[in-house]
Amino acid sequence: MRVSKETDYALRALFTLVDHFGGAPIPIREMARRNDVPKRFLEQIMLKLKAQGWVASVAGVRGGYVLAKDPGKITMGEVVRLFDGIIAPIDCVSVTGYKRCSQEPVCRFRRVFLDARNYVAGLMEHATLAEVAKGAPVSKQEITAGFIGGAGI
Repeated sequence: MRVSKETDYALRALFTLVDHFGGAPIPIREMARRNDVPKRFLEQIMLKLKAQGWVASVAGVRGGYVLAKDPGKITMGEVVRLFDGIIAPIDCVSVTGYKRCSQEPVCRFRRVFLDARNYVAGLMEHATLAEVAKGAPVSKQEITAGFIGGAGI
């Protein structure tokens, strides 16, 4: 699974708002700066998040964006699906983006992709923004731990 820049930027913005949940609105210019996101692209992302009811905009000099929904009620899976559509690594194991493959009756590696889809989807559906926000950033050592070579990972 690989998420788009749009999903990446949406998650950055949402976690900024989670960190300030219940506080003052954050101006879009400030969110763009903090998260290293192009402001114009972030504006489009925020409109999509607003349409979902996850964020609200506050007009005025002290305006900006606030989280409009409890961060414990928004999952990473919902965010990924909003911007990227499906979580499945290949179409023939997707529920919503299923496309038949001519090799389905004989394919032996499809099961691994199905298992990967189920595992990742399960993690994403249970990972609320509130819970994820409590975690620590990932260290470089964690990324490489347990993998020898690791080419392509």
